[in-house]
Amino acid sequence: MTLQLNVPNMACSACSETITKAVTTVDPAAQVAADPKTKQVTIETQAPETAIKEAITAAGYTVA
Repeated sequence: MTLQLNVPNMACSACSETITKAVTTVDPAAQVAADPKTKQVTIETQAPETAIKEAITAAGYTVA
């Protein structure tokens, strides 16, 4: 399953790394592409969308 999420408070490459780490704690096999310029995070995962969003939120980011 591919998720397209908007994370408006992702500002830099360190933010994208933090989001990637948060997602891979839920699904270690997830493929994550986070782009701070567009504020878009594309995730290829088998985990439920709610679990992914909760992980990103727990890392301190807003999922719009």
